[in-house]
Amino acid sequence: MLKTFSKGGVHPAEQKLSAGKAIEKLGLPKQVTIPIAQHIGAPSQPTVKKKDTVKAGDVIATSQGFVSSNIHSSVSGTVAKIDQVIDTTGFRKPCVVINVEGDEWAEGIDTRQELVRDVTLSPEEIRQKVMDSGIVGMGGATFPSHVKLSVPEGKKVYTLVINGVECEPYLTSDHRVMMERGEEMIVGVRILMRALGVERALIGVENNKPDAIAHLSNLVASEGGIEVYGLKVKYPQGGEKQLIKAMLSREVPSGGLPLDVGAVVHNVGTALAVYEAVQKNKPLIERVVTVTGQSLSHPTNLLARIGTPVKDLIEAAGGLPEDTGKVVSGGPMMGKALKSLDTPIVKGTSGILVIPQQKAKRAPEMHCIRCSKCVTACPMGLEPYLLKQLTQTERYDELEENALLDCMECGSCSYTCPAHVPLLDYIRLGKSHVNQIIRKRKDK
Repeated sequence: MLKTFSKGGVHPAEQKLSAGKAIEKLGLPKQVTIPIAQHIGAPSQPTVKKKDTVKAGDVIATSQGFVSSNIHSSVSGTVAKIDQVIDTTGFRKPCVVINVEGDEWAEGIDTRQELVRDVTLSPEEIRQKVMDSGIVGMGGATFPSHVKLSVPEGKKVYTLVINGVECEPYLTSDHRVMMERGEEMIVGVRILMRALGVERALIGVENNKPDAIAHLSNLVASEGGIEVYGLKVKYPQGGEKQLIKAMLSREVPSGGLPLDVGAVVHNVGTALAVYEAVQKNKPLIERVVTVTGQSLSHPTNLLARIGTPVKDLIEAAGGLPEDTGKVVSGGPMMGKALKSLDTPIVKGTSGILVIPQQKAKRAPEMHCIRCSKCVTACPMGLEPYLLKQLTQTERYDELEENALLDCMECGSCSYTCPAHVPLLDYIRLGKSHVNQIIRKRKDK
């Protein structure tokens, strides 16, 4: 029997249009726009100024705290300006704009393709290298990876869980990483195990990727301590808590972290980035992005430099279709619509989804009929209809009491609602207010 999580979940159409498309390397843009807040935590501080020359891999902004991350130039060229840009979240963020001039790499970065298996760094040196290289969660959460590798005193990690689920419809970037960069990814898993001091790692992959399951199983056949698990197809299986429940049969408590049940979760893309940082001295300056949509002539997976405009990726996938109604950063369940195609891709950009006009329109909202489908679908066991009502009536204390912050914003509630109530929109609004209240409480 294939494993899965127990509470809730939905089954949207998979639409993995680019699953069989090999990763293509996107050419360099004329200019990159690199936001300096591409991670959860404190924004980085720019270390360059206008007219400075940089090489690919040079630090251009340094982390401002433990939960923060360095930002590196993804190209070589000249800094055009320090400005602001509307990023994939829809908000204006500080950024560094660089005019591209050639493709010189910073000294010490190994750009060769040879696999380096032997890990010589100590756990502390690995954590420092991951921190210096600006590695963040590549599954979309963008939590600084060195923080996850720094186990607090009194906590113990027994299992490293590697997330290769990629349950979001349309997205296939992780699938292609597992298929084409699997050997490097497995070395990355070994590096993460060494940093955490664990002897067991589990790689979870949904059963709609049998080629990836077979390929990784073959790669780890002689690797003691690493196992590959095929999982039942159900959204949102890629959530940390859902993946831990499916693979370890442990439930992370409300308000808790995977560490509370002896686990740490990293994405397959993160494992690859860690390999490149530790074994190749290469910071996180490029990533695989799925560019897809039913109307696109060439849905594909592109290896693109951070800061490349979205329009360049769409052009490489055949150009913007005439019937386009919306372009989304991410997938259809958790992604956010973009205001402009000039928006740059960032470390957390897993996909660009082009949605036709006829499917981009929301159905008219009707009155809630109290059917409880949103409650049944919620993988966190919450009551989305209630959270929506409490947000509308500004009862923020009650929102916190009803575990609003446990919401992972997966969108299962909105997807299943027969009245087309935008439940997730209300919940996101409520979370922003509750988080503000919590910050003010801490400042007192």
